[in-house]
Amino acid sequence: MYKYYLFCFFFIGFVWGADAQRNLLKMDHENFFRFGAKAGVNVNRIIGVSYTSGFHYNYQLGAFLQFNITKRFGIQPEVNFVQSASSFSKDPNDIYEDIFYDGSQRSGKLNYLEIPVFLNVNIGPSKRIKLQIGPSYGSLLKETLDSLQYQGNVYKKAEWSAIGGLWIQLPLVNLGARYKVGLTNINAIDDLQKWKSEAIQIFVGFTL
Repeated sequence: MYKYYLFCFFFIGFVWGADAQRNLLKMDHENFFRFGAKAGVNVNRIIGVSYTSGFHYNYQLGAFLQFNITKRFGIQPEVNFVQSASSFSKDPNDIYEDIFYDGSQRSGKLNYLEIPVFLNVNIGPSKRIKLQIGPSYGSLLKETLDSLQYQGNVYKKAEWSAIGGLWIQLPLVNLGARYKVGLTNINAIDDLQKWKSEAIQIFVGFTL
């Protein structure tokens, strides 16, 4: 009788394990085409002699398409609205001192429409974790700077960046983190200094 119960126990365990594995494989199956949306924070700064070294916390909103070409690789284009911030230093010896009024406010907001295209690489046997890397084109929609007396554009209207990060794809929810480094000198005043952007982006969203 003991052996009978032991056999039944192992048989039920085997059937349950096989069914769980089959369900897991179904859950890990990816359709060729998926789409979704996401939102999160954009922790950014502008690197340059005239800027403070601290990061600024802003937001991002976006939508994406996923094309899962093979079991390992895919392509993911996105369209994102990203708000960044700038903060000039208060050093009186700064060469751009005269672009401001006498006010103490030297910060600004920059609104970008960013279009990145990622190569997705599945990590491990599961398709839940993806390494993402790719270029991004950003179009400056609006710049707003405090105490500014300069009449021209302070920042260039277009920017190229490189982005890399991790994407975690749950059955419905997606979340992840990315690091973005600017490749373009966004100083539109002159060529005396190079200004480049840097950001950490953390987000959560849904995938259909």
